[in-house]
Amino acid sequence: MSAVREDFLEILKLVRPGARVLDVGCGEGELLELLTREKRVDGQGLEISQAGVATCLARGLAVVQGDGDRDLDHFPTRSFDYAILSKTLQQMRDPRHVLSELLRIADQAIVSVPNFGHWRMRMALMFRGRMPETRALPDPWWSTPNIHLCTLRDFTDLCRDLDLRIDACTALSGDRLARPMDPDGILENWRAETAIFLLSRRADEQPEAVPKDLFGEVALPKVEQTDAPKPKRRKRAKAETSGELF
Repeated sequence: MSAVREDFLEILKLVRPGARVLDVGCGEGELLELLTREKRVDGQGLEISQAGVATCLARGLAVVQGDGDRDLDHFPTRSFDYAILSKTLQQMRDPRHVLSELLRIADQAIVSVPNFGHWRMRMALMFRGRMPETRALPDPWWSTPNIHLCTLRDFTDLCRDLDLRIDACTALSGDRLARPMDPDGILENWRAETAIFLLSRRADEQPEAVPKDLFGEVALPKVEQTDAPKPKRRKRAKAETSGELF
């Protein structure tokens, strides 16, 4: 049995037992299988690779083939407790939209990103003049799937721009043990090789699901009846008649 990735172990700590989880870009399902086994989550996966989907299905996981850039829009609002994006955000064509969608369809998002501002990255560019190849970013520039690399500071700026709250943050660096960190710390943009964020929307700006009836029509709110007195009907005066009626 292969060793479990350290970032997966840290994500495992953030998920409560029995939660509804969507793993976006779930690959061959290692994280989803770990969460299902250890936390008994109600897990689903979204994976663009047909081979990855086939492997997940062989593991007995509920995974569908789809593109995180486009297909998150089809998930209902607040249909999950957690949406997870593990080292995948930098591969998205529109990271801002994807991040926003994660926190529409789930109460919280768990996002891990390689930090392009880590000191090893800086040294490789400064002294070698080449795109870095590290444990966090092992592929050469000509074969990497990463198209939107960012630093720790870039990511926290995006969270502020989307008005997201950072509930927790963990740093991973080489073989060192994971540690909690303040992402706004002066030196963290140099020290953290990979960062894991637990995100949520601010309480006063949670998107509301649109209520619908059984036929899919928008259900209009019921008007509450008040105890205001009803207007009295005016009594019609009896007309005095004389003679015969026609």
